[in-house]
Amino acid sequence: AAHQHTRYNPLRDDWVLVSAHRMKRPWQGQVEKPPPEDVPRWDPNNPLCPGTTRANGEVNPQYEGTFVFPNDFPALQPDAPEPDDSDHPLFRAAAARGVCKVMCFHPWSDLTLPLMSVAEIRAVINTWAELATELGASYPWVQIFENKGAMMGCSNPHPHCQVWASSFLPNEARLEDRTQRQHLSQHGVPMLLEYAEQEAHRKERLVVENEDWLVVVPYWATWPYQTLLLPRRHVCRLQDLSEGERDSLASIMKRLLIKYDNLFEISFPYSMGWHGAALGPYLEEDCGHWQLHAHYYPPLLRSATVRKFMVGYEMLAQAQLHLTPEQ
Repeated sequence: AAHQHTRYNPLRDDWVLVSAHRMKRPWQGQVEKPPPEDVPRWDPNNPLCPGTTRANGEVNPQYEGTFVFPNDFPALQPDAPEPDDSDHPLFRAAAARGVCKVMCFHPWSDLTLPLMSVAEIRAVINTWAELATELGASYPWVQIFENKGAMMGCSNPHPHCQVWASSFLPNEARLEDRTQRQHLSQHGVPMLLEYAEQEAHRKERLVVENEDWLVVVPYWATWPYQTLLLPRRHVCRLQDLSEGERDSLASIMKRLLIKYDNLFEISFPYSMGWHGAALGPYLEEDCGHWQLHAHYYPPLLRSATVRKFMVGYEMLAQAQLHLTPEQ
């Protein structure tokens, strides 16, 4: 805890520099504004609210639960043309097609996931699984992710996430596929199943747990208060969860996110996302090396107003953390 050292991240096959003593240095950098506490429950100018008009002129229905619609400004489209052939191996391009959707968790803008009921969070999980099944029938990767808070680039104060299905495996997916495949080949057990068992036994970085799930600050954390949400049994994909596991997932998500909010007594910002085995053509393959998991990456380092920036050394050399995962 007192001396800098590096830690290996087996999921990404890279290293992180841990320099906990840097937390002692005085802070004279940028100070963030705390998130607003007066978000209206319904805003006629918020395109995610029930009954409001979006940028493309469509009017949202008066939805009462989850609501999914195509992203009006998608990063991926299903009918994108093939790029021109390259005349040199250093100038390669490849086709990128897909579908982008927005999913509202709840009709009220003044709620976030930790403020929703367990039953309402369970409905969110069901919709996630439905979208993964629906889009995964055609696309090899379906990325479910939530950016919470303006600090993380969320432009609409409304409980929602995004779902991007792509015709290719993104970089992080390809990397995790390779490392998990190698681990199973070398050790005979899925990497994150073994890791969850180790963390449950050691209890050094355990945040919260129940009969089906556990949440840890990973040994190789690169963001402050980063967590990894893991099932206790071998599960490859979100849609493979049993009814009971979905119930206990809703419960542990609420407990985790309440802890985040209570840490600095604000609506805690983060980016989170689910990673599971590839879909589409990979549904016919053996993906037993995969273990379903969710990453939570929060930016706040010292307080509600001081964040961790990934710049300088982090961008040019390797990730560096200002406090140990155990701290």
